Amino acid sequence: MKKNEIKNKVRQQDAQVLAQGYSPAIRAMEIASIVTFISLELALVYRLWGNPHTGTWLLLSAVLLGYLAADFVSGFVHWMGDTWGSTEMPVLGKAFIRPFREHHVDEKAITRHDFVETNGNNCLISIPVAIMAVAMPMSGPGWVFASAFLGAMIFWVMATNQFHKWSHMDAPPPVIGFLQRVHLILPPDHHRIHHTAPYNKYYCITVGWLNWPLNAVHFFPLAERLVTWATGLLPRRDDIGDEAALALVKVQDTTEAPVVQVAKELLNKAAEETTCLLDTS
Repeated sequence: MKKNEIKNKVRQQDAQVLAQGYSPAIRAMEIASIVTFISLELALVYRLWGNPHTGTWLLLSAVLLGYLAADFVSGFVHWMGDTWGSTEMPVLGKAFIRPFREHHVDEKAITRHDFVETNGNNCLISIPVAIMAVAMPMSGPGWVFASAFLGAMIFWVMATNQFHKWSHMDAPPPVIGFLQRVHLILPPDHHRIHHTAPYNKYYCITVGWLNWPLNAVHFFPLAERLVTWATGLLPRRDDIGDEAALALVKVQDTTEAPVVQVAKELLNKAAEETTCLLDTS
């Protein structure tokens, strides 16, 4: 089945109805989450500052690896939010799944969100990890690195939705535009690949560096097959409708990972070269 045929089957929810799901209770929860998250990150900085085991290269390594880890986490959480669950689920439906559904129907909606609505959810899901980072004993370089790594990772996870918002803006600030062009944060052209129905690839939205390798090994389609096998759930049915979701599953079941296709081509080429050498000998 061709991609255009699947796109024609896509049936999504009403953008205005989804937007109305952002209630005062959800906003209050997000404000509390932001305050709690910032307090924990400041507490972590205080514990790291002056620690005898803290070093420049240790912290720099933790920050850079945390950035890469955040890209993967952003992709995994994004995939879960796009693929599973329903807006009708208690609590989780309106607080977490609704924003994913709204974004595919009205991708510019995120540019109209203020700081709280943009970043509140990410702060909420980062709080348990922040508590873990602050609670570590920091009695040696290994503990300090682990604590700094977790703290850096969740800082970048928190910043992910802001990077995501900027990637949808028609005219981001000049500095942001430069960072996007050199691909140090999520570039609009790169992210546009995800916003092509049926929205089933390039989930990583912190910087997007991991999108190609994860796509090459079919990481998320394989994860979907595993979840479907274990639970019987149909991926993406709440986002694009039953018909499109079923059609997409059939296509993915018959599609090999790009890395497998390349490996087969190399093996076939090697076999052909071997045959030619045997024929000429």
